[in-house]
Amino acid sequence: MKILWCKCFKRSYQKVIQKSPQLKSKVTDGLKILANNPFTPSIKSHKLTGNLKGFWSFSVAYDCRIIFSFSEDGELLEMIILLIDIGIHDDIY
Repeated sequence: MKILWCKCFKRSYQKVIQKSPQLKSKVTDGLKILANNPFTPSIKSHKLTGNLKGFWSFSVAYDCRIIFSFSEDGELLEMIILLIDIGIHDDIY
């Protein structure tokens, strides 16, 4: 699957990495797993409810989450994962 970063994700990513540089490799590893199989148990991906209904989340580290959505590329007929936000559990929910 193809992964795309929205602008708001890029800004949030920079903030998270500035605060916790050790997360950079964990984010990279998590995104590789997500691209290969978004439902791999090790990343604990799950649907969200409430205000974030329609989005999904997965764990990067104990208290760090990435919110994403699934979309389909009409031209290539391929599933796309759009990264929406990253941050501490309480901040992004």
